[in-house]
Amino acid sequence: MGKVIVVTSGKGGVGKTTSTAALGAALAQRNEKVVVVDFDVGLRNLDLVMGAERRVVYDLINVIQGDAKLTQALIRDKRLENLFLLPASQTRDKDNLTPEGVEWVINELKRYFDWVICDSPAGIERGATLAMRHADIAVVVTNPEVSSVRDSDRIIGLLDSKTMKAERGERMEKHLLLTRYDGARAQRGDMLKVDDVLEILSIPLLGIIPESTDVLRASNLGAPVTLADARCAPSLAYFEAARRLAGEDIPVSIPEEKRSILGKIFARRAA
Repeated sequence: MGKVIVVTSGKGGVGKTTSTAALGAALAQRNEKVVVVDFDVGLRNLDLVMGAERRVVYDLINVIQGDAKLTQALIRDKRLENLFLLPASQTRDKDNLTPEGVEWVINELKRYFDWVICDSPAGIERGATLAMRHADIAVVVTNPEVSSVRDSDRIIGLLDSKTMKAERGERMEKHLLLTRYDGARAQRGDMLKVDDVLEILSIPLLGIIPESTDVLRASNLGAPVTLADARCAPSLAYFEAARRLAGEDIPVSIPEEKRSILGKIFARRAA
């Protein structure tokens, strides 16, 4: 049986969808069989990031309501044969998601995939709670800013109370993915430092994704950044995060403040 991951946060725009796609592609490149599931009914974007928007025929709601078979709705990635997408509906609302339907879909996906990665909508409403309900692992995505961290703290509380694991008295495995981090700005006090975020949220650090235009460029190309440019800094950070999800014990590198050319010259002279 596969593992179910929910990629979640309390605040929108922190990078859940791009992280879902990037982690899914990174795990698939390890020869794991992966499906990414879009739970953002009515506002789907995962198909765009995956470059599959023109290939959507059936979606998650069609499967739940019995209008299509699960195999009909799954879209195989053209670049990685073991990476699949189950898109959300763009014309329905979140009330069409039923607890029974979601449970059936997740259980079926676990039978055929090593990883089921659920891209949760922002906030704490129905779509978000159903996306996290059957998760084995939670990846809490946050930016290094106070409002984002505060909303993530609220989501951690829901993970510990509104999931199947919580109802069974089991501990949910939770990890922090810090996105859009800029070491220079953190040094100046323009954003929270890594230690500040960890102190507030108190969950293990899965990875730090540096601020970079490479992520936006990849999304506009319709590709996870780990496929668009495997050598750029965000991709390397996502690959390391995927390795940690798979159980590898590797240290997390923190992007440091970059010195200017003049700074380096003066530093060498001082030495």
